[in-house]
Amino acid sequence: MTKPHSAAPAGPEPRFEPHPGAVAAALGEPAPLVSDPRLRLFVYLLLMSSMFMATLDNQIVSTALPTIVGEFGKLELFGWVGSAYLLTTSAVMPLYGKLGDLFGRKYVIMAAIAIFTVGSLICGLAVSMETLIAARVLQALGGGGIMVSIFSINADLFAPRERARYQSYSSLVLMASGALGPVLGGTLSDLFGWRSIFLVNLPIGLAVLLGLGLLLPYRKPDRRPEIDYAGALLLAGAVASIVFWADSSQIFGSLIAWKSLGVVAFGTLCAVGWVLVERRAAEPVVPLSLFAKPTISLLLIISIVSGAIGIGSVNYIALFLQTTTGLSPSMAGLLFIATTGGIATGSIAAGRVIARTGYYKPFSIASTALGVISLGIFSFLHAGTPLVVIALVMLLQGFGIGIGQQVPVIGVQNAALRRDVGAATGTVTLTRMGGAAIAISIYGAIVSSGLAHVSIALPDGVDFRELTPQILASLPEASQALVANAYSDAFVPLFMTASGLMLIGLIAALFLPNIRLPRAEERPSLKAETLAE
Repeated sequence: MTKPHSAAPAGPEPRFEPHPGAVAAALGEPAPLVSDPRLRLFVYLLLMSSMFMATLDNQIVSTALPTIVGEFGKLELFGWVGSAYLLTTSAVMPLYGKLGDLFGRKYVIMAAIAIFTVGSLICGLAVSMETLIAARVLQALGGGGIMVSIFSINADLFAPRERARYQSYSSLVLMASGALGPVLGGTLSDLFGWRSIFLVNLPIGLAVLLGLGLLLPYRKPDRRPEIDYAGALLLAGAVASIVFWADSSQIFGSLIAWKSLGVVAFGTLCAVGWVLVERRAAEPVVPLSLFAKPTISLLLIISIVSGAIGIGSVNYIALFLQTTTGLSPSMAGLLFIATTGGIATGSIAAGRVIARTGYYKPFSIASTALGVISLGIFSFLHAGTPLVVIALVMLLQGFGIGIGQQVPVIGVQNAALRRDVGAATGTVTLTRMGGAAIAISIYGAIVSSGLAHVSIALPDGVDFRELTPQILASLPEASQALVANAYSDAFVPLFMTASGLMLIGLIAALFLPNIRLPRAEERPSLKAETLAE
C-alpha cells in the first residue's frame, strides 16, 4: 500500500538563484576564471600593471638612447636597441598563445613576466651596446608573452560583451604607456642615469609576480600538452625574416641587395615549411583552420593595417611636427595630447557601445574610414600650417584609432574555437606588431628617398638631414623655411601610402559579417551565430 503524497504547503514557490558558474556550465561555457567581481578587478589591475611595464619599456628607451650612445658609442647599432625588441616580440607571440592553450595561462604569463624582469636587470647592468641589445632580446622573449597572455586571460575572465569594455581599458593602458614613455625616459635618465629606466621594472615585476601567484587561479587545460616545436621555430623564422627584410635597406643598402634577397629566400622557405608542418601537427602553434574562416582572415588584415598606422606612424608624425613647424621635442610631445585624447575618447565610447549592443563591425568601418580621411588630410598639410589645424587632424586620427583598435582582438577571440583562443590572440597581436615593424621601415625608406636628392646650402656646409630641432631653430628664417618645405614634400608620399593602407583595411571591414557578440547568459545556439561565415 502506497503512502499518499502530502499536499504542498500554501505560499509562494521558493526562488532559485543559480551560481554564475553553474549557469555557464549548463550553457556549455566554462565558469569565469575568477567569480568574485572585486577579486577579478584586482587581478585585472595586476595584469594591466604588467602590460604597462612591458609596453612602457619600448617607449621609455627612445629618449634615453642618445645618452646610451654617448656612453657606449656604436652609433651604427642605434636602431637595433629598438628593432631587436620588436623583432623578437613578433617572433615569439604565436608560441606564447599556444603555450597558454596547452599548459594554462597562469604559469605561462608568470614565466613571461619573470623573463622580462631578468632581462630588465641585465639591461640595467649592460657594459656595451652589444650586451644591451642581447639583453633587449631577452626582455622581448618575456614582453611578447606578457602581451599575448593578458588578452587571452581577459577572454577567461570576462564574457564577450563585458570583455569589449575591458579591452578598451587595456587600450588605454597601451595609450598611456606610449604617451608617458618618452617623458619618463628623459626624466629618469636625467635624475638617476639611463640604467634606471630598466631597473625600475624590477620592483614592478616582482610585485606583479607575487600577486598573480597568490590570486590568479590555475585552470588546467582539458587536453594533454603537445608542443609543435618545429612549427614554432619555422614561424619565428618566417616572421623574423619579414621584419629583418623590411630593415634591410638600412642594413644592406637596398631592399633588393643580394643579402636582402637571401633573407627573403630564407623567410620563404620557413613559411612553406611552416605550412607543411602545421598541416600534420597534432597541436599546431597557429591552427591553419583559423585562416579558413573569412571573418578571422579579414580581422587579421585589419590588425596589420591598424598596427601600421596606430604604432608605425607615431614616430614619423613626431618627426613631421618637429621639422615642418619648428616645434621642440617637448612641445611636439604635448601636441600628441590631441591624438591621445582622441584614442581615449574613442576607445571608451566604442567599448561601452559594443558591450551594450554586441556589434563591432560598424566601429571597424568607422575607424578605417576616419584613418583614410585623416591621413589624406595630412598629405595636404604644408610647412607653416597653423598648429590648431594640425591638432584637429591629430584628434580625428586618434579618435579613429580608438574606436577600432579593440575590434580585431574581440572579433577573433569570438570567432575562434575556445581551445584555440590563445593561439588566435597571439596571431592577432603578431599581425599588429608585424604591421608596425614593416610600416616603420617603409615609412623610413619613403622619407629617405624624398630627401636623398635635395640640396640646401647651410652655414658651415652642415647637412640639413642631421640637424637637431635645437640647431634648426637657431637657423635664419629663410633656411628654416627651406628645410621645412623639403621635409613637407618628403612626407606627402608617406601620408598617401598610409592612407592607402587604411583603404585596404576599410575594404576588409566592409566585407566583415555583421556578427553579434553573445551575452554570458545566452545559450550556445546563439553563439553558433557568431561562428557562421
